[in-house]
Parts: sequence; C-alpha cells; structure tokens
Amino acid sequence: MKPQDIADLKQLIEFLKEYQVAEFDLDRGDLKIRLKFNQPQAAAPGLSDLARLISTAPPTTAQPVAHVAVTAAGSPEPAQTADPEADLHIVKSPIVGTYYGSPSPGAAPFVAPGDHVDKGQIVCIVEAMKLMNEIESDAAGEIVKCYLSNGQPIEYGQPLLSIRLP
Repeated sequence: MKPQDIADLKQLIEFLKEYQVAEFDLDRGDLKIRLKFNQPQAAAPGLSDLARLISTAPPTTAQPVAHVAVTAAGSPEPAQTADPEADLHIVKSPIVGTYYGSPSPGAAPFVAPGDHVDKGQIVCIVEAMKLMNEIESDAAGEIVKCYLSNGQPIEYGQPLLSIRLP
C-alpha cells in the first residue's frame, strides 16, 4: 500500500470509530478491506441499578410501601417519584438519512422548543439518497426537546423530538 492509502485507511478507521460502526467491508478490484470493531460491553448492573428498579416497581401487597433508594455510600435517599419525560410523545425517524431542522441553510427552524405543533405539521427534513423527505408530526402539542442538530446522520426509529401532549 502507498503511504497515502495508509493515511486514508487511518482516517477511515477514525471515522468509523467516531460513529460507532461495528463492521465495514470495502471491495475494489484486488483491494479488499474488512474492519470489525469490538463493541464496548455494557457494565454489569450494580447495587444502585437494583435499588432504582426496586424503588420504581409497583408494590405487590396492599400495605403501603416507602420508596427509598440506596446510594453507593450506603445512605438512604428519597427516590424520584416520576420520570419527567414519561408523559411526552416522541417523534421518531421513519427512515435512515441526514437530519435537517430547517428548510434551507440559514433559514429559521421548522420548530423549536416551546412551539406548538399540529398533527401533520412539518417538523424537519430527512435527506435520504438525495431526496428531501418532509417529516410530519404525528401528534399535536408543545415541542419540549429537539434531539438532533443539522447535518447529523440518523437511523430508522431514532428520536427526533419530544412533544408534550395537551
């Protein structure tokens, strides 16, 4: 391989690691490259995870149950009673592509946190294979959070925004 090819290969490897690509194959004539990366193992559940599960599980008896989580230091602390995003509707990407929150560079975004959206209103664009696909809201309510920034690659089913339903 030429020095430039090696430099290009290093750049490709860094790119693949940055976007957490597990496997990559390239076949160009007599050049064949196969890269396979080890995925980081998820940490084993710890005591704090067990305490969080126990504190959020519904009680199985008619007796009142006090919800208390135990911190790593061993001192009790009150458990959180509700997930603040539990009542939010998540708009997910229907396709793989590139996310754009505005109709053109420099234009105002389709929606921003605090805006009210109606069902069927365009909330973003996902570019796939050089086609601009307008993504519509599938619920009406107030935009709480936009999860992506312009030009970011997205996957099928990836959250785009969260909406607080009325």
